Amino acid sequence: MARTDNMNANNEQQLAFEISAPTVWQRVRGWLMPQQEMLLYDRQLLLLALALMAFGFVMVCSASLPVAERLTGNPFYFAIRHGMYIVAALTAACCAMFVPMSLWQQQSGRLLLLGLLMLAAVLVVGHTVNGAKRWFKIGPMTVQAAELAKLFFYVYIASYLVRRLDEVRENLKGFIKPLVLLFVAAVLLLLEPDLGTVVVLSATTIAMLFLAGAKLWQFFAVALTCTLAIVLLIILEPYRMERLMSFRNPFQDPYGAGFQLTQSLIAFGQGNVDGLGLGNSIQKLAYLPEAHTDFIMAVVAEELGFIGVMLVIMLVLAMVLRIMRLGRQALLEGQPYGGFLAYGIGVWFSIQAFVNIGVAAGALPTKGLTLPLVSYGGTSLIVSSVAVAILLRIDYELRLARVKVTPGRRQKS
Repeated sequence: MARTDNMNANNEQQLAFEISAPTVWQRVRGWLMPQQEMLLYDRQLLLLALALMAFGFVMVCSASLPVAERLTGNPFYFAIRHGMYIVAALTAACCAMFVPMSLWQQQSGRLLLLGLLMLAAVLVVGHTVNGAKRWFKIGPMTVQAAELAKLFFYVYIASYLVRRLDEVRENLKGFIKPLVLLFVAAVLLLLEPDLGTVVVLSATTIAMLFLAGAKLWQFFAVALTCTLAIVLLIILEPYRMERLMSFRNPFQDPYGAGFQLTQSLIAFGQGNVDGLGLGNSIQKLAYLPEAHTDFIMAVVAEELGFIGVMLVIMLVLAMVLRIMRLGRQALLEGQPYGGFLAYGIGVWFSIQAFVNIGVAAGALPTKGLTLPLVSYGGTSLIVSSVAVAILLRIDYELRLARVKVTPGRRQKS
């Protein structure tokens, strides 16, 4: 009788444990949206960034196999290098996490000067690829000056908005000052030449000024001026005009100016809804140039179809919305520098992703811009990862400010 009672008690305990034991989904949800009042970082933002980075690694491996085999004899050459870039990017991001936002703000002027000097130096001692002098050659590695200059420029503009916020909102002079610096950076970039970065840098800077409260007529006046300037730059350069004309009808010259866009559109068409399957792209074999860099979305569309493309767009959109929400929270909670910088990074990521995907889909003229955290490219990946680390640091300092953590106190993460 006693033995039966013990068995019943054990069964009841086992049943109670099974009922109370969390499912896998509950554990994942608890990790993403924990009930604790205090966490040290934004897990959702981190997960979105890591998901894009992991997805990019898989697609770079798939897209680069044929070109790596053809150029080096080792099909995994670019895959190995991209893996090394990811390790370097994560290391740089971890280091950036320990840099207080106050230090970024204090050193913003020096960082801007460093960025402009790099843009000037690359014109003299830079490494030329396909007629463009944009890279520093350091042993087996290349460093793209424009990627670092973009981040440093946004770091400075956020600092400027904090110091001159009233002047930007009320005085035309305060609005024009950062545009003079933008003009200097744009001239240096156009000498490389790199019109794509000029477009992203200009649009992001104007958006930051607008979000800071600049008058609407100033915003439209500058936007119109920049648009006219870009149109003029396209008209004056024959190769840019050729790209624009081939964009309008790439199949008119499918083996000349429209070759790259034509092959990208063929890849999108072959992908259909669910794609040909991972690794089964035909266009990457020898037809689509820059398949693992600027046109990686064409390979995604061909191998994973409409579903794969929408997955990437949803991940990027979710991350950008998370970043913009962080910027708004920082402004509301009295940390304007972090708020303006978060806005700048969010707009930067969204515009660059929009241009990259739009170019691959034939919705925009061809421009050499990477997809942040996804495309092959060491400097782009490292700088994008550092930008995400800065966002995590902004969020971290917001959380500390909310609970007024005393020195030495530890919180669970």
